[in-house]
This record gives sequence, C-alpha cells and structure tokens, in this order.
Amino acid sequence: MSDSATLDHDSVRQPAATQEPLQVRPIGGRIGAEVRGVTLSGDLDNTAITRINDALLKHKVLFFRGQSHLDDASQEAFAARFGDTVAHPTVPSKEGTSRLLELDSKHGTRANSWHTDVTFVDAYPKISILRGVVIPPAGGDTVWGNTATAYSNLPQPLRDLADNLWALHSNAYDYAATRNAPDTETEREYRKQFTSTLYETEHPVVRVHPETGERTLVLGHFVQRFVGLSQRDSDRLLEIFHDHIQRLENTVRWRWTQGDVAIWDNRATQHYAVADYGDDHRVVRRATVHGDVPVSIDGKKSRTVKREARA
Repeated sequence: MSDSATLDHDSVRQPAATQEPLQVRPIGGRIGAEVRGVTLSGDLDNTAITRINDALLKHKVLFFRGQSHLDDASQEAFAARFGDTVAHPTVPSKEGTSRLLELDSKHGTRANSWHTDVTFVDAYPKISILRGVVIPPAGGDTVWGNTATAYSNLPQPLRDLADNLWALHSNAYDYAATRNAPDTETEREYRKQFTSTLYETEHPVVRVHPETGERTLVLGHFVQRFVGLSQRDSDRLLEIFHDHIQRLENTVRWRWTQGDVAIWDNRATQHYAVADYGDDHRVVRRATVHGDVPVSIDGKKSRTVKREARA
C-alpha cells in the first residue's frame, strides 16, 4: 500500500504558493503522527498553522522530517505562531537566541527520565518544539507517552483516586542530569544552574485540557510527593500511575535524523530521551510556548508554593 493510501482522510491543501498537500500519517495507535508536505517557518499561513495545531491536539506529538532549512531564528519564529514563547525558568537560553534551550550531551544534559517539561512552575509550557541538530549514528531516540489515554484507561478505582490527588513538583530533581554516570564538573555546574532558583508547585494530578476538554495526568519525575501522603506512600503510588502512562501500548518512539522536528502537546504527554549512544554527540534545541495554569476537575488552579533564589 502506498504512503498516500495510509494518510489521514482530512489532509488539506496549502495555498497555491506551495502546491503541496499537508498530510498527517498516524504512527502509533494512541499517540504520534508524521506530517508531510510542509516546510516549517514563521511565514506559514494561518490555515496551515491551524491544521498543525488540530493534528497536535488529536495525535499529541507530531514529527516532521527534512526540516534542515531551520536555524535557531526560524525555529523560534515558527514556535511563536502558536503563542508567546517562553525561556526556561533557570537555565540560560542558547547564546544568540531569545528563548531556545540547548540540550547538549557534552554538557550533562541527557533527559533520560520520564517527565513533562517544566512542571515545577504553575503555567508550564503548553507546546514544546524540538529540533535535531547533531544526531548520533545509532541510539538517541525519544519516547512519548499519552497522559490522556493513560487516564481514561485507568481502572475506575485508580481514576477516582487520581481525581482527588494533588502533587508537589520541584526542580530540586534534575531530570536532565545523566543518571548512573560519573559526576563530572560539567554535570555539577549544570545541576547548579538548573536549581539556581528553587521552585515548588502544587498541581492537580488530573487537569482538564483547556482546548480538548480531556482529562490528563500531570505527573513525571518532577513530582516530589503527593500532598497529604508520606514519601513512602507517594513513591509507591507514583510508580503505579507511571506504569499506566509508560506502558508500550500508550507510547510512540521516534528515531531522529538531523533536521527532524518534533512538536508535542506538553499538557497531554510525558517523554523520555533514551541515553543509549555512549560518548557519541547529541544536540537538540527546544522552543516552548507559554501555557496556562492547570485547572482540576473541580475548578481549582495549580499554585506555586515556593520560588526561592539560591546563593
């Protein structure tokens, strides 16, 4: 069967200037789609941006091959079409950019743990846009999990429990440090930067997605504990919820090539950068779009309980 035969039936055409169909091809049964027939830029027309956003809400993460024309400035310009971009709260932006975060394996930034980006603040990013700059010859894939289907597929007693839980998130846990690796000076410096301002924020474990109305789980490795529960009980319960988010049926895995772009709905996903490439070099750059403060199913908003600069 040809690729065109497997594409979404709702493919649309862009204006006559491009003469290319924007096509969405699902990859996983519950999450992920590859988008073809579009050259990403800040100059895309509103129809194309709307089409991409609609596909993002449906598939949670979108993949674009062959976007090597993008540089830092054009990546930021494209991201700005989805809303105001925002810098990382503690890690300085890449030199020469407004708000791009560079994740360079040589600088201790291997995000090999399951997380949702920046949940230690209240209004964490709604969309993340990642560009492959230097890709190892083997390994270095990223895996995403769908936190909406994870919630809907929970057994009813676990759903009832999640509906009433809140969790404390903090950047005191450094998700981007390489785990099970030598504690180098580079990694220590990065961790110091990452926690230069200490944040603690309480989020509902279940938030209502502001665009789709879906209920999604707000968890990941920034979670310190559940409000009102002991550390021991929190750790055991978090493992149970994460098992449901990260089960293979609920995930999609992407094999990067240089110039690829991945866009994900940070309100409805977790992700994990697989650190299986040894000493090979890997560099990706991320733009993020400002999000809204999560709202629980009973209408209560997330709240920051600590924001403290460290000496």
